[in-house]
Amino acid sequence: MTLFQSIILGIVEGITEFLPISSTGHMILASYFMGIQDDNFTKLFEICIQLGAILSVVVLYWKKFFDFGKWQFYMKLAIAVVPALVLGFLFNDAIEELLESPLTVAITLVLGGIVLLFIDKAFKNPTITDDSQMTPKQSLIIGLWQCISMIPGVSRSAASIIGGMQQKLTRNLAAEFSFFLAVPTMAAATGYSLILKNWKGTDGTEIKGYELLTQNSDNLMIFGVGTLVAFVVAMIAIKSFISFLQKYGFKAFGIYRIIAGLIMLFVLGLKS
Repeated sequence: MTLFQSIILGIVEGITEFLPISSTGHMILASYFMGIQDDNFTKLFEICIQLGAILSVVVLYWKKFFDFGKWQFYMKLAIAVVPALVLGFLFNDAIEELLESPLTVAITLVLGGIVLLFIDKAFKNPTITDDSQMTPKQSLIIGLWQCISMIPGVSRSAASIIGGMQQKLTRNLAAEFSFFLAVPTMAAATGYSLILKNWKGTDGTEIKGYELLTQNSDNLMIFGVGTLVAFVVAMIAIKSFISFLQKYGFKAFGIYRIIAGLIMLFVLGLKS
């Protein structure tokens, strides 16, 4: 991976992390089209670069995120993240295999797009306008919805927002809770990939993720630049998404997903 390619992936991650169109799926497709080698560093990069995007949530919503007087809010986040932690740990190898499949991404983009076409009509009468009205059970259910996004192309944002709307949250509240839920979810995924998971180094020996990143200065620079770009772009994307969602809902994202997925299926068909 070159520095230029890491910038492109950082832009892709920053734009797509909080949109219901799948950041992981788009990075897989971008890597595929740019001919980036599908090695362990690329896989680690595509997971850990998301840390840059989620840090934008902490910065943009720092007053709420660090309001330690509202312990119930943190409790609900903790409950919601548990399903992803458990299933992610148990099925990590299977998830990693799916990350290598552009075909999986293309199919789930289309299927997810069809779902988004009908979401606004399916959940028209929300009753919860503030996270203080949410129950621990509702938080857990939203967390279970989020786990669907372990399939590349589904979109963590889409799954958790749909879960929130299914639990009677308004579109805006569901989106905001999805943003906050991304922080512990992706922090855990990044921490596991960097500290706990064993990866194969260039010499074939097993090393930790942080050792893979620091194997040489190029790896470290590529990761650092990509993460920084993702952070800056995500700052812009979050605000734009909330504004767009208020005005237009999810239908446009559904149409985009279907078109992108069909184009990808066509391209893959030509190359098969």
